[in-house]
Amino acid sequence: MQRERSRSEGLPTVTISPTRPLPVVQLRVPTDEDAHAWYRVFNDRDVMEFLGGPAELSRYEELTARQRLHDARLGFCLWTLLDADGEVIGFTGAQPWPAEKGWGPVGEIEIGWRLGRAAWGRGYAYAAALATVDRLREAGPAHVVAMIDARNDRSVAVAERLGMTLAEEFPGPAGVPSRRYELTLRDE
Repeated sequence: MQRERSRSEGLPTVTISPTRPLPVVQLRVPTDEDAHAWYRVFNDRDVMEFLGGPAELSRYEELTARQRLHDARLGFCLWTLLDADGEVIGFTGAQPWPAEKGWGPVGEIEIGWRLGRAAWGRGYAYAAALATVDRLREAGPAHVVAMIDARNDRSVAVAERLGMTLAEEFPGPAGVPSRRYELTLRDE
């Protein structure tokens, strides 16, 4: 795989073959308006199939506000994901796994991605995950985890393509099979 940084845009460009480059993605710290955009692109049962179903706008308002705090404190967050035209297509990034969930890798940094259905199957998730890893290496975490519902074949494929290794399989909330993937970003 060939990997180059675009000088004009400062964004990573990844080529998987000479004829099919991955799409350009842009990441930004979420704004108040992004809560509405996230609600719009994620308000779909298929998109939210493994995440408990569609959520209310208020949840995205809280989530975008929390991400701004993460970015200010940690230098990373769940960034708003934009396509080459500047349209919001989802989010990608990382955040600390919250203790209040009562399960999972409390204290670890979780990497993740979520795209609206219109962006599926076009390479955006992988391109976004690569851009996230680049930014996280600059921000400093030594490693990240990804918590994925074992039935979510699309996210499992992105994690594995990113080079993450399966560290553990266990029953998650309500006994749903879950997987914890790991990726080392730098030596500790």
